[in-house]
Amino acid sequence: MGLVVQKYGGSSVADAEGIKRVAKRIVEAKKNGNQVVAVVSAMGDTTDELIDLAEQVSPMPAGRELDMLLTAGERISMALLAMAIKNLGHEAQSFTGSQAGVITDSVHNKARIIDVTPGRIKTSVDEGNIAIVAGFQGVSQDSKDITTLGRGGSDTTAVALAAALDADVCEIYTDVDGVFTADPRVVSKAKKIDWISFEDMLELAANGSKVLLHRCVEYARRYNIPIHVRSSFSGLQGTWVSSEPIEQGDKQVEQAIISGVAHDTSEAKITVVGVPDKPGEAATIFRTIADAEINIDMIVQNVSAASTGLTDISFTLPKSEGRKAIDALEKNRSGIGFESLRYDDQIGKIALVGAGMKTNPGVTADFFKALSDAGVNIELISTSEIRISVVTRKDDVNEAVRAVHTAFGLDSESDEAVVYGGTGR
Repeated sequence: MGLVVQKYGGSSVADAEGIKRVAKRIVEAKKNGNQVVAVVSAMGDTTDELIDLAEQVSPMPAGRELDMLLTAGERISMALLAMAIKNLGHEAQSFTGSQAGVITDSVHNKARIIDVTPGRIKTSVDEGNIAIVAGFQGVSQDSKDITTLGRGGSDTTAVALAAALDADVCEIYTDVDGVFTADPRVVSKAKKIDWISFEDMLELAANGSKVLLHRCVEYARRYNIPIHVRSSFSGLQGTWVSSEPIEQGDKQVEQAIISGVAHDTSEAKITVVGVPDKPGEAATIFRTIADAEINIDMIVQNVSAASTGLTDISFTLPKSEGRKAIDALEKNRSGIGFESLRYDDQIGKIALVGAGMKTNPGVTADFFKALSDAGVNIELISTSEIRISVVTRKDDVNEAVRAVHTAFGLDSESDEAVVYGGTGR
């Protein structure tokens, strides 16, 4: 008997019919001889609706109370799903994140998991029950308050439980048939990937691929938990994410030179203008940003002007953190000594990802030629061994993604990719 952890996103449990469909799939896994733990997100757009409601009551809701409100969405899903499973003749028990033993730090709205103690879950499945766990939430180790893990946190909940329970696999069910070479909402000819390494998936997730959360993949790699990304709307095989290639039938799935193209339009760019070009200035800027608990992505420093000894430093960050970053830098203006700040939230990022870049010359040249042929201007460039990222105008992103996808022969020759509903999570 194996142990399977399954995660169902908001689009999979968006309504009563969806919940009943998910219940049948879970029961099928149980009938196949598995112990099953299912992690669920809130129904459809429930989380967004709760956030909107909170903002109508208070323009800046307190983090603790916002977490108490938002976790209600997952509790609704888990209870309804348990009812649907019982209606099919199988025993199910639902658990909140804290009841499931998901222990986090004390940061509200974007807490990090620091431990999982799934004693109650293990007892429940050992007794023959199907365990249903509310994703996206946990309990603070210090304050004992309810916390939430941030956007896509149910993915991380599922992988963390799979690791703690020593599960055979963590199945992530969504509204597409797997991980594609690009977002099928932008590139209709995107191809489904049969297998992808943790490293390539981390790069895709970090650069805007919405099908898996970056933290989820990071957790899976750390504990070597295979992830199977599948659609809850079809019975097709999905995409395997693991450390080593997997066997499918009588052949081993090989890794492609280029895994895919990711894009992100949720970032903004800040340029710190007129920074003294001397040791310690960059450290002061980014310590200021770090102290404000803001994560940054790409960084570029210009060559200093010989006449003034001043330089400009640009970096990207989530749009939602833009105001906070500007305020933090302005507050420390005298300590840094810059002249001014420029803020731009009309940017987009495109990233080409593939481990084959390390051994195939010409990838970089082909990438930039594809962008040039599409008339796309580049503002920032960042690279790693398996990834090239550029920042361009937001309005150019979709055209850039399609151009690069075609240039690297990633377009599918078969039917267009199917998106069953929702936003990909």
